[in-house]
Amino acid sequence: MKYLCLVYSDESILHTLPDSPEDSECLAYAERIQASGRMIAAEALQSVHTATTVRVRNGKTSITDGPFAETKEQLAGFYLVDAADLNEALRIAEGIPAARVGSVEVRPVRELDVSPSTPREQEASV
Repeated sequence: MKYLCLVYSDESILHTLPDSPEDSECLAYAERIQASGRMIAAEALQSVHTATTVRVRNGKTSITDGPFAETKEQLAGFYLVDAADLNEALRIAEGIPAARVGSVEVRPVRELDVSPSTPREQEASV
């Protein structure tokens, strides 16, 4: 089953704490998960200040610079992993170096069937 491990941290202090991981430690961990065959994807995100939030309300689009909400911790990156169950996903998450100075939210991925179901939809997808 796929699990998304969302890595949150306070980016204003992330690299100043004694337990803050170095990039090389994060890369080494990602390489170990990759080698285990559990990694589907992993990426670090640019600063929250580069975010743009899109909202659609009553048919009108609103685009705002910055994150959706002011929070103490911001989304810093993610690991998309294939784990046998939640317990295995949690073990993977606890090894993420940034968990020492932030938090990792683990959520199962809800699979969506996006394959065309009718001949007309199949033709349109080509």
